[in-house]
Amino acid sequence: MIHFHRFKLDNGLRVIVHEDHTTPMAVMNILYDVGARDEDPAQTGFAHLFEHLMFGGSVNIPVYDEPLQRGGGENNAYTTNDLTNYYLQLPADNLETAFWLESDRMQSLAFSEKSLEVQRKVVCEEFKEHYINKPYGDVWKLLREMSYQVHPYRWMTIGRELSHIENARLEDVKSFFFKHYRPVNAILVVGGNVTRDQVKALAEKWFGDIPSGEKYSRHLPEEPQQEAARSREVHADVPLDALYKCFPIYPRSDPRYHTVDLITDLLSGGSSSRLYQALVKEKKLFSNISCYHFGSLDAGLLAVEGKLIKGTRMEDAEAAVQEELKKLSRQPVADKELEKVKNRVESLIAFEDVTLLSRCNSLAFYELLGDAEMMNREMEHYRSVTPDDILREAGQLFDEKRANTLYYYSTHTS
Repeated sequence: MIHFHRFKLDNGLRVIVHEDHTTPMAVMNILYDVGARDEDPAQTGFAHLFEHLMFGGSVNIPVYDEPLQRGGGENNAYTTNDLTNYYLQLPADNLETAFWLESDRMQSLAFSEKSLEVQRKVVCEEFKEHYINKPYGDVWKLLREMSYQVHPYRWMTIGRELSHIENARLEDVKSFFFKHYRPVNAILVVGGNVTRDQVKALAEKWFGDIPSGEKYSRHLPEEPQQEAARSREVHADVPLDALYKCFPIYPRSDPRYHTVDLITDLLSGGSSSRLYQALVKEKKLFSNISCYHFGSLDAGLLAVEGKLIKGTRMEDAEAAVQEELKKLSRQPVADKELEKVKNRVESLIAFEDVTLLSRCNSLAFYELLGDAEMMNREMEHYRSVTPDDILREAGQLFDEKRANTLYYYSTHTS
């Protein structure tokens, strides 16, 4: 059970305090309710660009890292299609340094052509390194464009096209910031060797005077139900042929989410999982194979991907994958097998809760979902999933009419 206190400032900033007096450290996590799905289709990659720009200095603090490091702290951030998250850790005695740093860049981020140019180059190099020049680097660009026709999940977090970042103007960047990076769109979590009263006083002191901004209201296009299978072939200089299959799944808040999550574990949760045992160990069709999903806030995707053993025909590999997927909808999973994956999930949840940083991150995420208290009820939902639930959902999920398949062929000759 993760205990916490919660309050809201007059400007709309939601604050969660998680006291843990067993550590001398403190964590500050600020989650902004903005991700790649909130971008203009003609100006993608802005949320990720901002992850970099936010470390480019504010009006009063030219170099963000310097005072934090002097205070014994470290920081990082990440962006997804759904959210942007900044976090730092430092000795609890220096907690006010964290409030000073984060409030100043929320209120007074320094916008300059120089900073934009520096971070633009960093992001462009990242785009080239990971998505253009890297083997299989374009896989998720292709799969997203195939799997989504109208929803903004159809582009990656880093952006749809390199030109969108290359052509980003300072005025566009400012507009994006003042639309999304406001107290009313943020969740602040402070944890560690702190008290509720201490955090409340510091939050009001450092964040209370920041204008709230307008609450961002989403009106995203809903992805229509897929009625026919889609596929694409790619031929590239990669080491091995690869197969990728994606199926639409539910939003993260849907009650059926936990059933789908357990299905991915049944198929791909370690060396005893179904796909590994049948297709890697026994039939020796794949060198590796995995099944996973993104847990996205809107309707997401479940993916099966694997690298084929040299000499394996793509048709044989795909047929074998399809057969394993169908088995889940033909015969109820044994209680023992289902219990095993539930125990694995419980271990993963417990492991995540070990670190203070992870607990604070999770509290922010569940608050974004609707209520931080949901974090303490997750295992109940997994425990309630039955073999009949798995049977029913697998039958609906693995319908080939709803499959998006990428056949990635190797042209490598050596």
